[in-house]
Amino acid sequence: MKAFSQAQFLASSAGPADMPPPGPPELAFVGRSNVGKSSAINALTGRKRLAFTSKTPGRTQTINFFELGAGARLVDLPGYGYAKVPQAVRAGWRTLVGSYVRSRATLAGVVLVMDARHPLTELDLQLIEFLGDVRLLALLSKADKLSRAEQATTLANVSAALQAEVRLFSSLTRQGVDECRDLLERWLTRPRPGRSLE
Repeated sequence: MKAFSQAQFLASSAGPADMPPPGPPELAFVGRSNVGKSSAINALTGRKRLAFTSKTPGRTQTINFFELGAGARLVDLPGYGYAKVPQAVRAGWRTLVGSYVRSRATLAGVVLVMDARHPLTELDLQLIEFLGDVRLLALLSKADKLSRAEQATTLANVSAALQAEVRLFSSLTRQGVDECRDLLERWLTRPRPGRSLE
């Protein structure tokens, strides 16, 4: 299954009412604003502008759905944690993302993108708690900014802190791209059974 190479835009949703009906298994990508989430999606799909990157944090305020062929979807959740976003927008983010994560029975897993130089911020930890028992990949982006020794230390520390898959990743050098893609495609072909929606 080479789902990521078949990625095509499906729909944008600003609220629960206009989300596409649940269908095939979905992988959701989430992360703080400006941690490299869009670049990671583009690297995994082999596309330059599938997900739009921006130097302005907090730019994406909708949930964007992409088809990965007929048998899977990729879901780009809006970034969180940017201080200049108004409180009402932040509250709307929690409602929008919360309604998706808690109600989507077809959610096969969540990819939490964190800057490898600053992982496990307070907001990241709050999100992990919010996700509950959802299958999780912690993707440590911008790993090329760290030395090999720093990469090893960061990987060990995050792995020890989380009950999740943890991978170093760089969209620039392509470190971890093939490994993460292979892992996620396995998740799509073997969705986690019995996911609790409580």
